Amino acid sequence: MAHRLRVQDESRPPPPSRTRRQTFLLASLLAFLATACSTPVTGPPPPPPTDGYVVGAPDQLLVHILPEPVIEREVRVRPDGMISIDLVGDVQAAGRTPRQIAEAIEEEISRFKRDATVNVEVVTSPSRFITVFGEVGTPSNLPLERETRVTEAIGQVGGTRPFADLNSVRVIRQRGLEAEVLDVRLGDIQRGDLSTNIVLQEGDLVVVPATFLARVGYTLQMIFFPFQPVIGTFGSAGASATGLQSVGAF
Repeated sequence: MAHRLRVQDESRPPPPSRTRRQTFLLASLLAFLATACSTPVTGPPPPPPTDGYVVGAPDQLLVHILPEPVIEREVRVRPDGMISIDLVGDVQAAGRTPRQIAEAIEEEISRFKRDATVNVEVVTSPSRFITVFGEVGTPSNLPLERETRVTEAIGQVGGTRPFADLNSVRVIRQRGLEAEVLDVRLGDIQRGDLSTNIVLQEGDLVVVPATFLARVGYTLQMIFFPFQPVIGTFGSAGASATGLQSVGAF
């Protein structure tokens, strides 16, 4: 009887060792953390349509006139809002869209060119500005001369400071009499999620706030050292300790 019981016991699979159980649990934990912390790679949103862009001084325009002989000129809008075109002279440009400028040139040049076709493109548009301020290297206004996304604008002002709250960036956009607030998550953008890396529009205000602890530190600084520049002190100290966090590489 004892021999039979011993044989039955040997036929059972041996219990897993503690080391194997620990290895399995550790692998499961690492897999869970990798899934929970990973950020999906998402493309940036499309740029807004530019058909309604209104030209202003000192925008630079490219004017192309057909048929032969072809006239092609790069002209800058003068402070009086005019541009000068061959055979036509001065044409009002400021306050008009590129299509309206082309139609005005077509009407004037039809006396010299039959069936004239005019195309007007905006080469640079320094008449449009955006503003970036807060926890950035050099808060300032930037000319909106081409398609610019949030990360590019922040990179142009020196990147973010060490105390910036990267996932609380806001873009304030004027919509008539109301303001629209758009959330930008720079931290997620750095990890590959570009869904909030929006294209900026004329007049946009990009606000890069400080973290909660930094705001508390600024408040204490103002209380105990009211005559010492707050942002300069914390910014220079943080920059020397950890360096500037730049997003200009995006």
